[in-house]
Amino acid sequence: MKIGYPCINLALDCKSNSTFRLKNYSKERLIQTITNNLNCLEKILEFNVNHRIFFFRITSDLIPFGSHPVMDFNWQDYFKEEFKTIGNYIKNNSIRITMHPGQYTVLNSINNRVFKNSVDELIYHTDILDLLGLDKTAKIITHVGGVYDDKEASINRFINRYLTLDKRIKKYYVIENDDKSFNIEDCLTISEQTEIPVIFDIYHHECNPMKENFQDILKKVIRTWKPEDGLPILHYSSEHIIKGKCRHADSININHFKKFIQSLGDNDFDIMIEIKNKEVSALQAINAILNDKRLSKLLLYQEI
Repeated sequence: MKIGYPCINLALDCKSNSTFRLKNYSKERLIQTITNNLNCLEKILEFNVNHRIFFFRITSDLIPFGSHPVMDFNWQDYFKEEFKTIGNYIKNNSIRITMHPGQYTVLNSINNRVFKNSVDELIYHTDILDLLGLDKTAKIITHVGGVYDDKEASINRFINRYLTLDKRIKKYYVIENDDKSFNIEDCLTISEQTEIPVIFDIYHHECNPMKENFQDILKKVIRTWKPEDGLPILHYSSEHIIKGKCRHADSININHFKKFIQSLGDNDFDIMIEIKNKEVSALQAINAILNDKRLSKLLLYQEI
């Protein structure tokens, strides 16, 4: 078990998701921004290792306009050595990596242009993970997409579209349940026909549940993951104390987290903490369960 957080480290004075307006696009501006983003990513990963965090979601904004038609620069070759260096650090320290394209990556869209743009976005994310030299335990996560007044047709359209994707994308691709449209049962149905691993978002499940027993759901989710995919992944958050459901909490509720861990029984997962204060909650979560036998043995050799 590894505990992680997404994209931004609030303790550092840099951002790996810096970008700029499209009207200001230039090769020079692009190179400068990517250089800064990659340097910051290195600092975040070093921070994480020094603080016993071995699971991280890399921002989708690492390369500004990475999948946009305006991109006329071969950033893949230009930054090849920088990616290799970062990838070696990730592998040498057994860090698990995910990425999560934004809300406009909708594979089952009824708009063909949105579908094409979504594939381009998946290719861009795949390029990053390939340049890092990562294996199938790295994952690119999306939701299923839109319902468009016909859930069954939308599920079938997702399946048919997925089957057309390049195997480079399929190597990393996983889906997760969302808080409104497609619950964990829908994702498991898709997985049965495609063998896509399923990420179980616990908080989305609270917002958009299925009736089946929680333990039975866990078992089904686990079965969607092959050994080469790594441990199954869970996304964890809790309800915002003021804004309510389904808004993510600003900080972790340790008692709630401990109960969540207990609910997993003996099952082993990597857990992404999707709480707004990022590494702060991740560190608190790790400290709360340091005696859990499932925690990565890497934790024994680090000091917080």
